[in-house]
Amino acid sequence: MTPDERALMADLAKASFRLGVAEKRWALLGITWPHVHISVTARDGRRFVLRFDCAGYPNAPTARLWDMARDAAPLEQDWPQSGGGRMGAVFRRDWKGGTALYLPCDRESIAGHDNWRIEMPSKIWRPSVGITQYLELVHELLNSNDYRPFTRAAA
Repeated sequence: MTPDERALMADLAKASFRLGVAEKRWALLGITWPHVHISVTARDGRRFVLRFDCAGYPNAPTARLWDMARDAAPLEQDWPQSGGGRMGAVFRRDWKGGTALYLPCDRESIAGHDNWRIEMPSKIWRPSVGITQYLELVHELLNSNDYRPFTRAAA
């Protein structure tokens, strides 16, 4: 096991990550290093899968939405829907081709956004908190009033 994989495994064993699993806020689906698949539960019960690239962990990972059945990015209609607020800014198919969430804790998205360090210091990646920080931010968005529940059955 590589040092970065050991660091991630230590974070997955922390009480904060396990509590999120116990409360069904998220679930670890699998690890094929350096990719880690974790589903995050939205307020309508729908689960969105994030495919994390954790190479270099505990440095910031990057994550994208993922369709486990297709082993590919989800189809456009399967992305979370926004009511016009922050959800739409974070879950952007036009940002890096949909390969990273537009969050200050994402290693791909922080590049070129030095202003975020001042404007959103609590959302900047903190290795001491680890992957739970990223999951909490996504869970908060998927459970906000900006999230629009799907009107059709989930696939």
